Amino acid sequence: MDRILKVLVVDDSAYVRKVVKQMLSRSPFIEVVGIARDGLEALEMVERLQPDVVTLDLIMPNKDGVEFIREQMARHPIPIVIVSIASESGEQTLAALDAGAIDFVQKPTALATEKIFEIADELIAKVKAAANVPLKRLPSLPVKQKPAAPLLPISSSGKIDIIVIGISTGGPQALNYLIPQLPANLPVPVAIVLHMPVGYTEIYARRLAQLSALKVIEAREGEEVKPGVVLLAPAGRHLTFVRKNNGKIVTHLDARPFDTLHRPAVDVLFQSAAEVFGDRVLGIVMTGMGCDGKQGAAWIKSRGGLIFTEAEETCVVYGMPRSVVEAGLSDKTVPLHEMAQAILEKI
Repeated sequence: MDRILKVLVVDDSAYVRKVVKQMLSRSPFIEVVGIARDGLEALEMVERLQPDVVTLDLIMPNKDGVEFIREQMARHPIPIVIVSIASESGEQTLAALDAGAIDFVQKPTALATEKIFEIADELIAKVKAAANVPLKRLPSLPVKQKPAAPLLPISSSGKIDIIVIGISTGGPQALNYLIPQLPANLPVPVAIVLHMPVGYTEIYARRLAQLSALKVIEAREGEEVKPGVVLLAPAGRHLTFVRKNNGKIVTHLDARPFDTLHRPAVDVLFQSAAEVFGDRVLGIVMTGMGCDGKQGAAWIKSRGGLIFTEAEETCVVYGMPRSVVEAGLSDKTVPLHEMAQAILEKI
């Protein structure tokens, strides 16, 4: 990075404002140019200071975080990273992402401890990534509402038995767009790893289910993997598959392996799908920071499966798909607005 990023910190807690400023100041490439106590003050300071990125609390007096995002996006889109406590603002965080926020960092509940500094590296990385998101991608894509795509003519001759999706930054918005386009009689199951802090995945699965004709649930231990069901890996546990003696395939949730950057990890899901479903796997790597999914894509390819990657032109952050493409593992690069059709053609 060859420029200094100007950041506005917005939080109604003086202590949190101070700590977030200290965390961001650890990076030589970030300058906190202002602090605001609520959304009303933030709107004025964005206009005056022209920051590159805003970090934003959600629960604030006068004008809360979601109201600020909606008004700011109507005036002039700007990259926004949410810093919030999941237990207090899970629904609001998802509403903030719908309104155009790019990413979020979970604020530790015990603010008066050293734990809040543990999120410093994550916050710095997400602020830097947000600064590089093209403003034309903001606010997020329009959410497709029911009714979903027309029913498919069912055929048992398809070459795919499961779709596995790995996604991170920009993921909730992209899945809100993609999953409702898949028909209720989709003849294969879908399993998703979406990088989210603990406390969000169950809420998000419920919201995605409301938008979709498919059944969408947070995966539970021992859940039978069935066609037409979308399984979202729960935050904090890896999602894998087990083939039972009766031939049925069920889910398994585990904290192991411990050495992954993310839990759940896309790599772990993809590897398990390859081991259990063999060459009948379609893996899809979508918008997100980092390279989670690259090793998993290699596993799927080694067993004869297929890999699609989201095109750079529609990714909020072209990190995870880029790593797969540059490793020579992508069979097809697809923009988000064409992904549903590409999936249906394949199955």
